[in-house]
Amino acid sequence: MTVHLNPYLGFRDSAREALEFYHSVFGGDLRIGTFREMGADVGPDDADKVMHGQLDVGGGLVLMASDAPADHPVDSGSSISVSLSGDEVEALTRWWHGLSEGATIIEPFTQAPWGDTFGMLTDRFGTTWLVNATTTQLS
Repeated sequence: MTVHLNPYLGFRDSAREALEFYHSVFGGDLRIGTFREMGADVGPDDADKVMHGQLDVGGGLVLMASDAPADHPVDSGSSISVSLSGDEVEALTRWWHGLSEGATIIEPFTQAPWGDTFGMLTDRFGTTWLVNATTTQLS
């Protein structure tokens, strides 16, 4: 049996744009289904919004997102951040630069006190990302 923990991002009308942006950063396989396509009972203003989108990057990285229908609240600026970490320095660096486009940099992507390369940003869709490229071994 396998269990996965996947970030699921909620948006108000911009899930498709966000997923397409993340697809341009991470690559992988992007699938998007609208409320209309999935047979959801929503008003005409919500029918073509994203009911479920999924980006399968590979290596266990899966990012999901949807638009909230007009009658559902969206809590932007929640206390959740997405963290990317590992020893694939080249991929993490490339993803950092991609996510940086239009972002607010909180911490630049540079050597951290613990020796790794670390940075934090809030992307143009309001999602905060922490990127840590492991370049040292903790003892």
